Amino acid sequence: MKTNYLLPNAFKKIGWVLFSVGIISGLYSIFVNESPALFDAKVFAFLVDKFTLTIGSKNTEFFTIYENNIFDELICILLIVGGIFVAFSKQRIEDEFISKIRVESLIWATYCNYIILLLAILFVYGVSFFSIMIFNMFTVLMFFIIRFNWAYFKLKKTANNEE
Repeated sequence: MKTNYLLPNAFKKIGWVLFSVGIISGLYSIFVNESPALFDAKVFAFLVDKFTLTIGSKNTEFFTIYENNIFDELICILLIVGGIFVAFSKQRIEDEFISKIRVESLIWATYCNYIILLLAILFVYGVSFFSIMIFNMFTVLMFFIIRFNWAYFKLKKTANNEE
C-alpha cells in the first residue's frame, strides 16, 4: 500500500526526543508554575489583549511587538511537532495491517478526545475549563500515539509467539 502521507521512519526518533522534552518541560511548567526568565523575549504578535478576554477592548493591540515569556509556546511547539513526527512516521515495515491499526487508532483517539471535551463542557467551569481546553489540544496526538503503539506492540508480540 502506498503511504505518501507518512513521514520517513527517521523522523520517529527525532519526534520521540522532541515529544519527550515537551512532556518533561510541560510537567515542569505545571508543577513549578513558573517560567524561566531565560525565555523572556520580545515577539511579534498579530493580536494582544492585555487585561481582558474581550477582543476589541481598549487594551487590544494588533500587529505589535510584545514582551512575553515564550516558555509555554516552546513547550507547545515541541509537543505538536514531536507528536506529529512520532504519530505519522512510517514503521520500518509498513503494510496494510499497520495502516488499518493507524486508522483505528486515529478514530479511537478522536472519540476519546471528544468524550473528554463533552464531559468538560458539562461538568467543568471557569478557569479550570480553559486549562482543560489547553490540554485538549494535545490529547488527540497523545491518545493516538498510546493506542497505536499499544496495538503495534500486541501485533509484534503475537507474531513472535507464532514463530
